[in-house]
Amino acid sequence: MNEQGLSSLKGKKGLIVGIANQHSIAWGCAKVLHAAGADIAVTYLNQKAEPYVRPLAETIHAPIIAPLDMSDDSQLNDLFGVITQQWGTLDFVIHAIAFAPLADLHGRVTDSSRDGFLKAMDISCHSFIRVAHMAEPLMAKQGGSLLTLSYYGAEKVVEHYGIMGLCKAALESSVKYLAAELGDKKIRVNALSPGPIATRAASGIEAFEHLISHAIEKAPEHSAINIEQVGHFARFLVSDESQLVTGGTYFIDAGLNIMAA
Repeated sequence: MNEQGLSSLKGKKGLIVGIANQHSIAWGCAKVLHAAGADIAVTYLNQKAEPYVRPLAETIHAPIIAPLDMSDDSQLNDLFGVITQQWGTLDFVIHAIAFAPLADLHGRVTDSSRDGFLKAMDISCHSFIRVAHMAEPLMAKQGGSLLTLSYYGAEKVVEHYGIMGLCKAALESSVKYLAAELGDKKIRVNALSPGPIATRAASGIEAFEHLISHAIEKAPEHSAINIEQVGHFARFLVSDESQLVTGGTYFIDAGLNIMAA
């Protein structure tokens, strides 16, 4: 990337939610966007997660570092209160949150519990809608970009992905509806769909190592995906270079999605 590209986000302000540690896709995005000149607000899930996230946020000089448990509406309200008071505007949001109770994630969709299904859908999908609702007033004048993270299991059945596939399918549908509803305010909404990456969240999926090895074997480029590569595509989608790009899901998977199983 040339020097001009690295400075293309200078002056932009964004929120990244979902950093758990240095292996998180959200952290890969944060590093790349910070290098491109953006100011970034960073959240952490709880006190247990804070020691892993705060030092990372400090290395990119995050002006806002705040707790955010998406099951607690007051924390979301407090976060956007701080953003409104400190910045007054918001140029982009990257939403990288997903959760399902292990019993439901590891079991068959057929056997999923009502409570587990609702919890998974609330945190993995509706949380993006809630963030979009809060971000809209801060983007209403100048437009902006909302990004979320999906996976190929939203479109095809991926072994062991289970209930999360339903959540991601709903998430990708929400991207389309949000894009349609917010387009008149020049707010773009897109999803990134990386190939399998060894993150903390992915560790909850059974036989995840097999997914990675299978992806490398089957993808046309026979390459694993890293968090910085996702970050580079995110940089494009939050920049002014993507002004008319909205409502899509974009694969970053070395071509794996075009191959038969």
